[in-house]
Amino acid sequence: CGIRLHALSITGNTDCIQPVCRDKTNTQYNSKQAAPNTLNSTSAKMLDKYVREGPMIRGPKFLARLRSHTVFEHTPVKLFCTVDGFPMPIVKCCSTDDTAQYTVVAGNNHGQASSQASIIVKSKSFYLIVVSDVIHYTKINITFLEKFGPVFATEGESASLTATMTLTPNLANLQPEAQWYRDDTRLFDSKWVKIETGRGVTTLTLPNLFKDDEGLYTLRMVTKGGTAEHSAFVSVSDGPPPVPGAPGAPMDIKIHDANRDYVIVSWKPPNTTTEGPILGYFVDKCEVGTENWTQCNDHPIKICKYPVSGLFEGHSYYFRVRAVNSHGISKPSRMSDPIAALDPTEFAKLHAIKLGGKIDVVVAEGKPPGAPSGINASETDRTYVVLSWKAPAYSSKAPMWYYIEKCLADTGAWQRVNTQVPIRSPRYAVFDLAEGKQYKFRVVSANMYGNSEPSEPTGPIETQELKGVPSAPGQVISTRETDTSVLIQWAPPKEPNNLIGYYIDQCVKGSKDWTSANHKPHKSTKFVVSGLTKGETYVFRVQAINELGLSDESQESAPLTVKAALTIPSSPYDIGLLNCDGHSMVLNWKKPLHTGGAKIKEYYVDKRRSGTTMWREVHIPPLTERLYKVEGLTEGAVYQFHVYAANLAGLGTASKQSADFTCEAWTMPEPGPAYNLTFTEVRDNSLVVEWQKPVYAGSGPITGYHVEYAKKGTSEWTTANQTAVSHRFFKVTGLEANTSYIFRVRGVNAAGVGMASMPSDPVYAKAVAGFQEVSCGVDEKSGDIVMSFESCQMNEGSQFIWKKDYKEITDFSKGVVIKTEGSHSKLIFKNADKEDFGTYSVSVTNTEGVSSSYKISAEGRILLIIPLKSELAYKILERGRMRFWLQAEEISSNVTYKFFEIGIRLVYHRMGHDVSTGIIEFIMDHFTEENEGTFTCQITDGGGKAQSSLVLIGDGKRGQVLRQNTFSLKTTGVYKATISDDRGKDMSQINISGKGKHIFRASAAELVINCTATGIQLQCHMKYYTSEMNITWYHGETKLSHSDKAVIGGTPSMATMEVIEPMEKDKGMYSIMITDPENTHKRKLDLSGDVYEKAFVVGGLPDVVTIMEKKTLSLTCTVCGDPKPQVSWLKNGADYVVSLDQGKFASLTIKGVTMEDSGRYTMIVQNKYGGESVDIVVSVYRHGEKIPEAKPTLTPKTIIPPKLPIEIPQPKTQPAPSPAPSPAPPKAPTGRGVKSPTPTRRK
Repeated sequence: CGIRLHALSITGNTDCIQPVCRDKTNTQYNSKQAAPNTLNSTSAKMLDKYVREGPMIRGPKFLARLRSHTVFEHTPVKLFCTVDGFPMPIVKCCSTDDTAQYTVVAGNNHGQASSQASIIVKSKSFYLIVVSDVIHYTKINITFLEKFGPVFATEGESASLTATMTLTPNLANLQPEAQWYRDDTRLFDSKWVKIETGRGVTTLTLPNLFKDDEGLYTLRMVTKGGTAEHSAFVSVSDGPPPVPGAPGAPMDIKIHDANRDYVIVSWKPPNTTTEGPILGYFVDKCEVGTENWTQCNDHPIKICKYPVSGLFEGHSYYFRVRAVNSHGISKPSRMSDPIAALDPTEFAKLHAIKLGGKIDVVVAEGKPPGAPSGINASETDRTYVVLSWKAPAYSSKAPMWYYIEKCLADTGAWQRVNTQVPIRSPRYAVFDLAEGKQYKFRVVSANMYGNSEPSEPTGPIETQELKGVPSAPGQVISTRETDTSVLIQWAPPKEPNNLIGYYIDQCVKGSKDWTSANHKPHKSTKFVVSGLTKGETYVFRVQAINELGLSDESQESAPLTVKAALTIPSSPYDIGLLNCDGHSMVLNWKKPLHTGGAKIKEYYVDKRRSGTTMWREVHIPPLTERLYKVEGLTEGAVYQFHVYAANLAGLGTASKQSADFTCEAWTMPEPGPAYNLTFTEVRDNSLVVEWQKPVYAGSGPITGYHVEYAKKGTSEWTTANQTAVSHRFFKVTGLEANTSYIFRVRGVNAAGVGMASMPSDPVYAKAVAGFQEVSCGVDEKSGDIVMSFESCQMNEGSQFIWKKDYKEITDFSKGVVIKTEGSHSKLIFKNADKEDFGTYSVSVTNTEGVSSSYKISAEGRILLIIPLKSELAYKILERGRMRFWLQAEEISSNVTYKFFEIGIRLVYHRMGHDVSTGIIEFIMDHFTEENEGTFTCQITDGGGKAQSSLVLIGDGKRGQVLRQNTFSLKTTGVYKATISDDRGKDMSQINISGKGKHIFRASAAELVINCTATGIQLQCHMKYYTSEMNITWYHGETKLSHSDKAVIGGTPSMATMEVIEPMEKDKGMYSIMITDPENTHKRKLDLSGDVYEKAFVVGGLPDVVTIMEKKTLSLTCTVCGDPKPQVSWLKNGADYVVSLDQGKFASLTIKGVTMEDSGRYTMIVQNKYGGESVDIVVSVYRHGEKIPEAKPTLTPKTIIPPKLPIEIPQPKTQPAPSPAPSPAPPKAPTGRGVKSPTPTRRK
């Protein structure tokens, strides 16, 4: 039968080197005769010497047992098994016949184990065997459903890369192997990498990121029939430094030449784009099993390599490196893998011979060893050389060691290097050599019986001379790749000087804010920079790196705008037939899904007879529209068509051939199909459908349309409008959010409902993230009606398209103007009237469907300023009261209004309105000379607005009144007033045009400060203010514009500018410039020091607290101010007072509250520059009682003006003993309460 049993695979301790007896080293066994088992004596010696015997001693165990086989006669059989145990087990095999049961027995001093397998031999005469020389593997097609993309993370974070896939066929016993790579280095499960694969999903997790983890990650799904792979870049930036300005951590720690008492550690330097230059590095070590890191070098070393000596033989160590610059020391690098201080060639010194299945060590007579040979320098550096040599033939049990001697190449003065420490391995690093010198070396071997003759000396070996950092890389070229990435290529430096790699920096054009594109040295001269902003313009530069540091920067690349490289378009699709008259056909198709980064310029149409293979072009000049009439067809013939699209990059692929179209004239009375369905204003539950009218109208004109829709994947069509609409757009409502739908449209005429259009592509019912709606209002300066739209997306080539009733606006003769700046567009009505009623929509091209609309109807008020029957007037009432009123032609119940006195809003007087009469009024309880000035009423009703003002000067009974709506360019001119009686008349006039209007600018008062809940407001009071004035605000020399940080505005009597959430950088000189043709009026204020450091409450206190009796009440909030504010607490305004300096936090704690503790508590925070107070209502209830529903009273914060010295309110009674204020960190108050709003940044 020729059955052979191969020697069994035997392993020792799995914690050490495992000898495996296979292939050439195996001893073969015949089925009739078992050969003795053979052990490798060198491996055995190694195990005896270097393992810890405690956990090692164990009896034999079969890791892989024998397997039974059924074979044909005269067929060889190999049986394998794997045995574990220590000491090394002795293995024996026995059998009685070819067809029999084979037994393997393994034994050592601690036990015995066995394994059995049967071999059954069959005769070939009963079987027909077909043998093929070619192995056909099952082809498994792998399709990635979800792929991982680029990852941008920071040191210390975690990251996961996940890919899902489908397998065809999906066979349980033929699952692909998932292999993960980083820069072509395969990754396995470890402390730093976790890999999970199963059920069509594979995930790689990096639990604690270091810059060592940066690189191109590739997933390869490997099958017998092929490989599917996907790659993405993972960027890991420096984490926060221990001190500001400190460098990033070094990376890629490597250990070289590990020996009995030393190792050589190397690393790669970090990038220093914004940090100062690196002055050197510190190397740390830690013995395995401890957490004690010790610094190896006293002074920073400047090169990225360091020999660490003084290690203990047989001990294992970790190493790490820290970088140093003028600001401080970096975080440590990732620690190295553990490395043992062992002689790497110790095991090669022992050898044995096989004698009858046992190991006999041959020992020679005692004599000195022979001379070493083959001395060479395996590595040279500036101050050391690593020597290696071939050991002499040696068989004595006596230990052997070596001495190394050196001399300068041009002298013969030999000097012994290691006089104190004998060398036991034929590899050693000689340190403390002079830089750039030539040396010779020789080696002497020795044992207890004496020394050998010196070896032959080496030739001259020159230590390296410090050449410096590499020269700068050459020209940098950037080219487009995708919408978020750019390919960078550069020329290598002319002087590489032991080049390690490159760092690539990026910067937005026009700025100097350079950032690192990679945080780990890149070896190639090509690099794909990912994570860029689409449409932004960048420049790039490159630096080379070696052990000494970074080179100078290369020249900057030419500016490049990030966008996808041009490619040919994809193919058109869904070719449809719109009309046929028996000799021609009208075709329509859908545009390519991918334009290739450029506009589709042309289409080409080919035709062929159904059943033939020859395509013929049906037109010579290319088409620009997706509608074409193919003429010259044969009546009754069946045709097929396909379409090509072309852009600047070239001609795309042909579309899928159309269905068979028969050339027969259409005679049905109903309309043909509509076409070109488009979608705008897609929201979570609605969208707007637009379409083109059918080419074939049927027997009569088209009177309307029906819109139908169905969920994707179903055929259940729903009619969105039961009554046909006459226009070619319709808003479909009632959709389910996050659901895909398809749509079609049918035309209607007198004969009935016509053919359905071709179904649209699926539309996902979900609003574009960050979308905004069209807003409509009245321009206060010009009185024009303005529709505004801010796009949440803008790409290259994006344009705003305004439409009325979904027809693009092209007629601008009636005073309609479109103004667009950046992402903001306005539709302005200069002379609005009733003809402008309708639905106005705007869409932004080259976006993900950004669009919105606004409907103006007769019910709306946006087109008209609210007409007033009478302007603001006054009437003197009894007891010094004054009634102010005006009358509008019509107001709704939703009308809102505001009254102002000299720019200050009046909120404490009685106000009201009457919808039936249109009268709006307010009554001032006490009118005095202090109230003289301008009174203004502002009205808002729907979209309409109106404003009227009244100036009261002098005695209200005798003074004359000038009323005028908001002043603007339209209201400038000369105003005259005439007074007469029976004695005569007099006249007075005022010119508020030209020089006359400058009186308002010249009346500007000095700037004053008003503290608000959101920041600091600067106010400039004047007789009259309008936004039409030429007013500019400055911070130092910087001109301010309206933004979220600086809110510029005003009231009819003052101009304002508010600094939202002021910070340290907002301090400084502020000024307002009021300019007229002749003079410039300037007012200044230094916003720093005392005016900047008012004490105020940041937030945290509730308005109302309900708490059960005997519980602990804690009222805590955060306060700010400089100097540190003083905090006071009052109960019911004056019952008791507690004062305490508490810094950032202020709290009041009452332990064991009683019913007497209920009341209104006031917290006052104040320093010498001012402050504010806040009220809190506390309600205490007894156990078992129903919790009272205390409603908060919206009491605003009270602003306290600056006062020196600080005056703390004094109590009328002695303070109660129970309250005890104590500083505490912020925490939620005990009990139930209503949280007061905390001021936030204004949006």
